Amino acid sequence: MTDVMALDGAPEVVFRDGLAAGELRFQRCRKCSAAVFQPRVLCPVCGSDDLAWQRSSGRGVVYSTTAVRTREGAHNVALVDLDEGFRMMSRIEGVAADQVVIGTRVRLAVVEQDGQPVAVFREEAS
Repeated sequence: MTDVMALDGAPEVVFRDGLAAGELRFQRCRKCSAAVFQPRVLCPVCGSDDLAWQRSSGRGVVYSTTAVRTREGAHNVALVDLDEGFRMMSRIEGVAADQVVIGTRVRLAVVEQDGQPVAVFREEAS
């Protein structure tokens, strides 16, 4: 589901609006075809300002993970490689912090945190 969307506005606003609608949005450079994430105004690969918004399928694979331990308990921080070709930092929910496995297929879930939509991931059903 990587259709091009005609959206105007600051990149961070368009991204946050997408999360509020349950979508993970990213940009694709029309000049060099690079998948661009974090939202920005210029392609980090070729410098073009011709970026098109697309919807991600929200599916990917855990590239890296670590367990962070605090007084409040442990949580994980993970890098997820999305199927569309970009990587993002998030967390994997529904799995103990030290049980997240590199290579696991995951799927996007949008949750509310401090009144804001946040992109997290859950293991994809086999």
